[in-house]
Amino acid sequence: MILLLACGQKYLDHETASATFIDSSGHFVSSQLTGVSRNPYCGYEHQTLSSQERLEEDSLLAAFQWQVPDVGPVPFLKSTDPSSSYFVILNSAALFKVGSQLEVLVHVQDFQRKPKKYGGDYLQARIHSPKLQAGAVGRVVDYQNGFYKVFFTLLWPGKVKVAISLVHPSEGIRVLQHLQEGKPDRVYFKSLFRSGRISETTECNVCLPGGLPLCNFTDLYTGEPWFCFKPKKLPCSSRINHFKGGYLKGLLTAAETAFFQSGVNIKMPINSSGPDWVTVIPRSIKEANNLELFQGSGTFPSGYYYKDQWRPRKFKMRQFNDPDNITECLQRKVVYLFGDSTIRQWFEYLTTFVPDLVEFNLGSPKNVGPFLAVDQKHNILLKYRCHGPPIRFTTVFSNDLRYVANELNGIVGGKNTVVAIAVWSHFSTFPLEVYIRRLRNIRRAVVQLLDRSPKTVVVIRTANAQELGPEVSLFNSDWYNFQLDTVLRKMFSGVGVYLVDAWEMTLAHYLPHKLHPDEVIVKNQLDMFLSFVCPLET
Repeated sequence: MILLLACGQKYLDHETASATFIDSSGHFVSSQLTGVSRNPYCGYEHQTLSSQERLEEDSLLAAFQWQVPDVGPVPFLKSTDPSSSYFVILNSAALFKVGSQLEVLVHVQDFQRKPKKYGGDYLQARIHSPKLQAGAVGRVVDYQNGFYKVFFTLLWPGKVKVAISLVHPSEGIRVLQHLQEGKPDRVYFKSLFRSGRISETTECNVCLPGGLPLCNFTDLYTGEPWFCFKPKKLPCSSRINHFKGGYLKGLLTAAETAFFQSGVNIKMPINSSGPDWVTVIPRSIKEANNLELFQGSGTFPSGYYYKDQWRPRKFKMRQFNDPDNITECLQRKVVYLFGDSTIRQWFEYLTTFVPDLVEFNLGSPKNVGPFLAVDQKHNILLKYRCHGPPIRFTTVFSNDLRYVANELNGIVGGKNTVVAIAVWSHFSTFPLEVYIRRLRNIRRAVVQLLDRSPKTVVVIRTANAQELGPEVSLFNSDWYNFQLDTVLRKMFSGVGVYLVDAWEMTLAHYLPHKLHPDEVIVKNQLDMFLSFVCPLET
């Protein structure tokens, strides 16, 4: 069993331990069956959760069971080699119609070109037509024997190519699992304390190793834990800011490092054995109409690109190609953007693209905020504020460290109020309980906001894929963010919020993955967001 840090417990409420744990192979196992309880990070087993919340947490943890067999130490030569692995399009000679399913079989091999007998690799898959600037993602099924099947829905006519990539081999995933559970402090934070001429800097985190006096900055309303080591000479009340301290080095052994090599086994293409494309023909108008009727609520993929424009499959998205279109949509509205730098991109896009939306200089640190923009002529107010810690920004003043849930509780809401939230990237180094707790608080505040003001529009921006190298993989891997994305979708399902599917929008696009996607992708995200605010008249 992987034991996690358990510290700072005396500051938190006590309750019985969680009903699941992670065994040595990374599987979630019920403690009712084993008699052993999961020992979550940092006293998280002492949260006061209702039975319903406890059940939800257990099901969320179980929903992300990543099957990695416990095969003992694996030498590099026996790990997954994307260059000798291959995929085959099943029935590639057939003529496919728009709406048909395409199945692709992937077979992974090691660096000795021997077939692998177990699964657990993290693959990403898409179909695309470069000339049409079209793309969509596929769903990967792991058969746990070295074979994977990828399912695609063919959504446009023409020559459609298949692209499969290995993000991490299963041997690398095992390392990432151990880091997530055993080294959640691999990103560390600091705060400056100052009184008069005396100043001290100490380390801070969701929890800290025991033994030294702590300042307890746990939020009174949400119960979100945050601690700093107490300065030697100054009181806890003298804290003036928060900033990212840095990243721990030397996390891997030499053998583990081999599983994280750029150009070798991080986000590397897997080639086809045979054709890598199929021909798709249009459906008749009647067939196309029937196809749309049967898409249902659980549509996958949620959308696709065609001529570089995102097309959601469940509703008609508008194109806001002219600044006047955006101004007309947002007239007489207050728009709140809460979260990390990926939603700050929305603020930057809007203030750059819409000339009448003028940024008001609050003297905030660059790239940190808070930021404010005003269009007095059309009565538009646009606000951005980052979420509370953990947040890896350069320097945030203590007074500007606000939790999204608390900010939502201060909003009256109504038909002229729009809220967009993106909270994900800064939680990638922590066990999932930390993220689940944060989303639970935000969701509660969203539900209360929609209860008192049902006409408020609330939009959630999901996580997105990003560029990965050996070091970034240990802190911000797509595999970590895929977990966060899975949890986010499940927790906000049925809440009455709209979803901008940034995950699919980055994976389906032809541009290289970036933590901060390029403008064409951001523009599509904003078009989708604004389509929720100002839907087409029906």
